[in-house]
Amino acid sequence: MIDGGNQRILEGIRVLDLTQYFSGPLATLYLSGLGAEVIRVDPPSGDLSSDAPLYAGPEGVSVERKTEDDLGAVFLKRCRAKKAITLNLKSEEGKALFYRLVEKSDVVVDNFSVGVTERLGVSYETLRDINSEIVQCAITGFGSTGPDAGKRSYDVIAQAMSGLMSITGEPGGKAMKAGSPLADAISASFALSGILAALFHRTRTGHGQFVDISMVDCLFSLIYDDPLEAYEQLGMTMRQGNRIPRFSPFNVYETQDGEIVIGTSNNEMWRKLTEIMGREALAEHDDFGRTAWRVENNDVVDGVVAAWSQTCSTQEALAMLEAAGIPSSAIPDIHALKESPQMHARGMVTPLLHPTIGPLQGLAAAGFPIKFSDAETGYDGPAVRAGQHNDEIFGELLGVIDEDIDRLKGAGTI
Repeated sequence: MIDGGNQRILEGIRVLDLTQYFSGPLATLYLSGLGAEVIRVDPPSGDLSSDAPLYAGPEGVSVERKTEDDLGAVFLKRCRAKKAITLNLKSEEGKALFYRLVEKSDVVVDNFSVGVTERLGVSYETLRDINSEIVQCAITGFGSTGPDAGKRSYDVIAQAMSGLMSITGEPGGKAMKAGSPLADAISASFALSGILAALFHRTRTGHGQFVDISMVDCLFSLIYDDPLEAYEQLGMTMRQGNRIPRFSPFNVYETQDGEIVIGTSNNEMWRKLTEIMGREALAEHDDFGRTAWRVENNDVVDGVVAAWSQTCSTQEALAMLEAAGIPSSAIPDIHALKESPQMHARGMVTPLLHPTIGPLQGLAAAGFPIKFSDAETGYDGPAVRAGQHNDEIFGELLGVIDEDIDRLKGAGTI
């Protein structure tokens, strides 16, 4: 957390969070990290991820729930620093309560399939009539328009349809998804950007708007920075493994005790690398000395680098590369990252809190990734169970009396 201003950037902004799974909850988690009041609106049955493996609780992590305190580990991460109410949007009285909340809120976020908000009566057109300043963000697989808009999607589907899987994997190998659900995570980041832009636009115009986020669009916009359609005519395979088709050497190389990544982006870096390897003549060689030749003959170049890297330990190789200013890295796993001085200096490894038993042994969560010089960020408080703030939100914010709250509970409305 950064020392500085006493007020968080989104302090005073109220967000109604209708999301489940990953992309939506991550987007609203980011909003909470910037200081927004995020209110999870769960169905009376509760948040789906709280009752999904892997579970975390007093006896550690497990595939099956062992105790009443066991909660889904991803729920504990994604729902930090949010308030939680329950509300049946399929009931008329539940819908009416939601509309009253919309009147007092700034942002609504959902990741329903296209058409669900219309069926529930919570589409942007409806909410805009209630509150003209409302910003509504919808995260879907394919967006709200186009012939594929109605299709359902998961992260792996979006990775496939965006083209990411077609370029991921080893040359000649089968298509591979990224090791982490990037479509979900990246669309959450784009959703954050879109919501912030819409709020800024509102300060200028006084009007809210609809923010339409497609997981496929987000990934496609990132991968199409490269002229992918030109690879074949240049004799390049679409799947480059760990290589980048503009630079060489640029790959993962074995050492005596592990693996390292080395990236060179110009001939000067190549010259420095040849000095480290004791192959200085290759820097001025008619072939090896040219980037174009190295790119076209990656296998030959990688063979030279691998022959050197395998004579060194990981730390020996990295020390020489870093001293020469050549971008390089070990490939730490999550255990090493959790102990990383850099990660701790940046506040990126924080305890994972359970709402009733406190910090969970052996588990941590990511800190807020955006740092400011004069504003605090971060997640204050653990995830809470569904309905934890019903009395506060319905009673104090909306003024619903205790007797009506009891009646609404009994009717399954909240």
